[in-house]
Amino acid sequence: MFVKIELKQILRSRWMQLVAFLFTFVFVAIIVIQQMALPDIEGFTRQTASFLSVLLFLLPLFIITIGSMSIAGDIESGWLSLLKTYPMKRTQYITGKYVAIALAFLLVIVVAFGFLLTIGGLLGGVQLPIVFVVLSLLCIFIFVSLGILLGAFAKTRLFALALSLVVWSFLLLLISYALMALGAVVPGHILQRLIIITIHINPAEWLRFGYFIFSNQASVLGPAFYDITRFYLSSIGHVLYGVITILWIVLPLMLATKLLKEGHQR
Repeated sequence: MFVKIELKQILRSRWMQLVAFLFTFVFVAIIVIQQMALPDIEGFTRQTASFLSVLLFLLPLFIITIGSMSIAGDIESGWLSLLKTYPMKRTQYITGKYVAIALAFLLVIVVAFGFLLTIGGLLGGVQLPIVFVVLSLLCIFIFVSLGILLGAFAKTRLFALALSLVVWSFLLLLISYALMALGAVVPGHILQRLIIITIHINPAEWLRFGYFIFSNQASVLGPAFYDITRFYLSSIGHVLYGVITILWIVLPLMLATKLLKEGHQR
């Protein structure tokens, strides 16, 4: 019941409607422009790279901002305090919020991909790899979890918005710029290790890396990353990738639950 109420509120939000329109427009624009301008080739094409860039750049921004403001808004407005008078545990609240926000963004992705396939079919067909679809789902699951954690920490909508923009900028922009700057002053083998560490501690890069691994496009990463790609192409590597991905989902939710409990105690 709680999930249903939250899902209705999120879907009625102008934010979600604008997000759905934006993603649909951007994906359709990419397929129209590149389907007409580029030949149909196999492998990691510009079209695939564009889809991947848009997905891992814009989607995390909207997920963590809407997710964090949803939690912080409940705390700021007193809605969470009202819910505490009902027999609802913090874990149930966090789980309900997570499911509702995730379902809302899943609907956005379904609508965007539906228009994409429809328009692509009219233009001669478009390929949407299953790995890309799975990557989209993982992107939603991970960043909804991070958004909930940021909202539990911020406790006000304005702070949640600001914190979300800072975290998004750090993960998607600042880390990459820092690595490029370090590349001019540190030896290549040290930079390589830093990039490998960044892949594991940055969820956006982790998902990008996963796409290359599971779509058999690991050669795009170059010979410098042969050892790590070879490991993750193995069965043990697949299992480890799944474990780390699950931790990216579960740990922020556990921390968010703890923050809400501590705030209630104070």
